Amino acid sequence: MLPVLDLSTADTDPDAFRVSLREAAHESGFFYLIGHGVGADRIQEVLGLAREFFALPQEAKDEISQLKSPQFRGYSRLGGELTNGRVDWREQIDIGPERDVVVDAKGYWNLQGPNLWPSALPRFQAAFEAWNDTLSDVGLRLLRHWAVSLGAEEGHFDDAFADLPATLLKVVRYEGTSDTSQGVGAHKDSGVLTLLLVEPRSEGLQVELAPGEWVDVPPVDGAFIVNIGELLEVATNGYLRATQHRVRAPRPGTDRLSIPYFLNPALDAKIEIIELPSDLAAHSRGVEADPDNPIYDTYGENAWKSRTRAHPDVAKLHHGIEPAGAPSSY
Repeated sequence: MLPVLDLSTADTDPDAFRVSLREAAHESGFFYLIGHGVGADRIQEVLGLAREFFALPQEAKDEISQLKSPQFRGYSRLGGELTNGRVDWREQIDIGPERDVVVDAKGYWNLQGPNLWPSALPRFQAAFEAWNDTLSDVGLRLLRHWAVSLGAEEGHFDDAFADLPATLLKVVRYEGTSDTSQGVGAHKDSGVLTLLLVEPRSEGLQVELAPGEWVDVPPVDGAFIVNIGELLEVATNGYLRATQHRVRAPRPGTDRLSIPYFLNPALDAKIEIIELPSDLAAHSRGVEADPDNPIYDTYGENAWKSRTRAHPDVAKLHHGIEPAGAPSSY
């Protein structure tokens, strides 16, 4: 069982909360978060809208096909994404900040632009834009507590998020199948932290707590599942390390809904390295070196790497990028 942290206790005993937060992120990179202040009614609203969207006829979902978006926004059909070069068995919508396209964009600036919203569900846009704002507040609170727990000023990460943060929200449905075990393949998240909402009683999420040791992560009522991304690994020289995770495809006749929210800084932001106290620095493991999946200190470079690998059809259609090297997602 992963640690369960109660964010509401940070108001009354911040020191104890920060120690628990630091230890959970150092030891497993994953934990459950309760006491976050997001009401059950809000949770039911977004899960209900997700169910409504995925129940639409295929042509209504394809109205917002990601193939129409140079910014990698919108709907991907079952089998429309890759992780480690293998097909993920899920359908999903990708939602980012609603902004103008960057004229003559190069590289990761192509990720900035508008979203695609389903006309068949007029309530969808407002609900998920509000969800983005709410979870941004939760994530930034966690980041400030993390900074202090690591010996830095509370606002250490603030500048990276002050101007045009490049958050990402996914609305995901995994369909049951006996043809593959891969709902989404093993990967790490490329940003700062992830807040994951999953339906009650859903199955399939697994975390690699030690090499080859995969542990099931079932939902906890009212809790978000939180994990750190590669940029926090960079910021702490590996004292905090992003943890591999995957989702096993559901059993035939079942499915699984999840809504991950990725708290990411501005595309051109560099995460400032934290000078850890000596007692913590002694336990830093360094940033993991993988020549097939380099970790960059600028968020946009990580995101561009991940999006073009995960969606090679969009990358080729809109940006003329041919797959090269060993592919991996996120």
